[in-house]
Amino acid sequence: MEALAALADPVRRELVALLAHGEVAAGELAERFPVSRPAVSRHLRVLREAGLVTARAEGKRRLYALDPRPLRELDDWLEPYRDLWARRLDALDTEIARGRRARRTGDGA
Repeated sequence: MEALAALADPVRRELVALLAHGEVAAGELAERFPVSRPAVSRHLRVLREAGLVTARAEGKRRLYALDPRPLRELDDWLEPYRDLWARRLDALDTEIARGRRARRTGDGA
């Protein structure tokens, strides 16, 4: 569950979203955020320690890439709760339909 804790921060979630499109240099990532480069570096370190990203050196650049394995583990962990959300959405849909019927028939408040 280290990945879940790492993803609690919105900057780290955005970094993961950017890396989902492919490998990106640390400097390019840092340019996209209104925080300091050392702050972005710390966020990347947290993601790396959680196993969500990998890093490799290419000359003077450090390239980061998403490692989807921890996300799959989170997805597996969340699987039992999907039915719960589906039932709640079905109940919401039922209530919305009741409200529409009530407005059409003039029975609404």
